[in-house]
Amino acid sequence: MDLRQLRYFLEIVERGSLTRASETLHVAQPALSFHLRNM
Repeated sequence: MDLRQLRYFLEIVERGSLTRASETLHVAQPALSFHLRNM
């Protein structure tokens, strides 16, 4: 796990959904899912 993955994870928890987190982070939702799976 690297800092980027941790930041993504925390954003998902704070926003309550992958979609909202991806919008906030300006990252495509499939990319966010990929990083979450690889944690």
